[in-house]
Amino acid sequence: MLQTIRDRAQGWIAWAIVILISIPFALWGIQSYLGVGGEPVAATVNGVELTARDLDRRVQQARTELRQRLGAAYDPAEIDDKALRDEVLEDMIRETLLLDETRRLGLRVSDQDVQIQILADPAFQKDGRFDNATYERLLQYQGMSPAMYEAQLRQRMAAGQLARAVSASALATRYEVEQYQRLAGQKRELSYVTLALSGYQTDAPIDDAEISAFYDDNPARFRSPEQVKLDYVVLDANALASSVEVTEADLRRAYDAEQARFAQPERREVRHILLKVPEDAEQAEADAVLEKIEGIRERILAEEPFEALAKEYSEDPGSAAKGGSLGVIESGIMVPAFDRAAFAVEPNQLSEPVRTQFGYHLIEVTQILPSEIKPFEEVEDLLKAEAAKQGAERLYYDLGERLANIVYESPDSLEPAAGELGLSIQHSDWIGRNGGGEGMLANPKVVAAAFSDDVLGQGLNSDLVEPERDKLQAVVVRVAEHREASVKPLAEVRDEIVSQIKRQRAEKAAEAAATAIAEKLRASGDWATVDPQLEPTDPGLIGRNASEVPAAVLDVAFRLPAPSDGAISVGTATLDNGDAAVVRLGRVQDGEVKPGEDGRPATEALILAQLMGRQLSDDMLQDMESRADIELKETGGDDSL
Repeated sequence: MLQTIRDRAQGWIAWAIVILISIPFALWGIQSYLGVGGEPVAATVNGVELTARDLDRRVQQARTELRQRLGAAYDPAEIDDKALRDEVLEDMIRETLLLDETRRLGLRVSDQDVQIQILADPAFQKDGRFDNATYERLLQYQGMSPAMYEAQLRQRMAAGQLARAVSASALATRYEVEQYQRLAGQKRELSYVTLALSGYQTDAPIDDAEISAFYDDNPARFRSPEQVKLDYVVLDANALASSVEVTEADLRRAYDAEQARFAQPERREVRHILLKVPEDAEQAEADAVLEKIEGIRERILAEEPFEALAKEYSEDPGSAAKGGSLGVIESGIMVPAFDRAAFAVEPNQLSEPVRTQFGYHLIEVTQILPSEIKPFEEVEDLLKAEAAKQGAERLYYDLGERLANIVYESPDSLEPAAGELGLSIQHSDWIGRNGGGEGMLANPKVVAAAFSDDVLGQGLNSDLVEPERDKLQAVVVRVAEHREASVKPLAEVRDEIVSQIKRQRAEKAAEAAATAIAEKLRASGDWATVDPQLEPTDPGLIGRNASEVPAAVLDVAFRLPAPSDGAISVGTATLDNGDAAVVRLGRVQDGEVKPGEDGRPATEALILAQLMGRQLSDDMLQDMESRADIELKETGGDDSL
């Protein structure tokens, strides 16, 4: 039969078959070029598509940068995920607009500039120097190759050229600088009264209708976030150390190979007498001190006690009281001239006067402790710990590679990896996109992996994730359970609503009381006339950054209009804790106008020019956006990364 097909598949029949097969393949290829059925798009800017994948990657980069910048202060719970995503998308839109304009203007970024930027990035450094392994590993975490990252960096740098050029073009006039100095250095004389929120809280009943209305009007407040429970396996070099076998023979070979490391150099017990001489002293002054210390030396050689003469004459406050004793020293600890003399003189012999930057010294060595090598028994534990650590690191990298391969080859389960590598499958509690896990599960990289499309959307194992660059720890996660975001039932949040309504009532009552007091104060101008029971706080004349005044009070005080002579301005504020405040502004004192020095512009001129430059750049970008064809689309992806 096969031979029959072969015989007939000749000539025009064969060509017809080839053409029929080629048509769908050709159309399929054209479809991919046209983007039909392509990946989701987050936005289009003048026809340029910003993909959801690029947006997700940039959001993850932003999270990583925040994590590295804030260090231990980083708290995922304090990050508004949607706001971060919106901010990153806005940056991408502006970069696209800037890049389009820089191309039109012919601006370029050289390879050398890109290289310098990468080498200077602290994220890619180890021990203060660029580390290529760290560079490649971080890019791998973000799903990027070096070529992709460098192309993206080149685009960002090129886009930034125009913005920097516009910013640098701003100049502050003398009048603007003077106005800035007057405002920045301005002080205001104020006093204020605080009305405690607790004084306006009541136990008035709240009916069910009001509770239901509050619940219906504030669904976002009672929204339970999307969460997952994870199964995961952890690879930890510290845990592997206990499984590394280290024999005594291995330790002795290491000990023999590192004899120099365990050598204790010669040490000397030293005492001295110091007579100080300033470094810039005249020769006559130095000669007088030298003559004096030579006299002391003659007395020691005449068998007067060194200790007694050191206590009487030495000007070294640290050793004089101890008879000049400096204890046991090693070579290289003291200043060079002193060090050379101390390790040249024989035991119980007195040196000639030695000149250092401190003055003249007489040095005596009372004991020599010869060099020696620490015995094996003394360093055995250290060698064992180091050998175990090195073995654990080798084992970690070996198992890490095997783990990555296994979870990729068996993407629907962690059991093959756990069984083959002897790892236990662990289970998490509920974790949201904002985190909430413990240990490495709280790390943004792990959370991002858990909520990625592959892991959450398709139910696959994650890639191998190393949460910390400097820790040899890796984790692979998969979603065990998933629950969508939802609004909590009314019964569950009823008490919270009652508490919120009571607080809102108290805040409104406090605000009404503050408004009433403010009206009376405007009419009378004096606290005592309004109410003798009021106890105003009077900080007096204060600047814009006064820390002793609540921020809300300070803000109101510097927003109130400057009163005319003999008058006052009055306003109200709500403090962070809900308390209300009434603010009385008495007078305004402008800041001092200071010209620059030595022909240079005032510092404020530079600050103001920078502020104006940033505003110019923002105005330019806003103008570009207003004229651009920008369409935001539903990405269908991770909207809250």
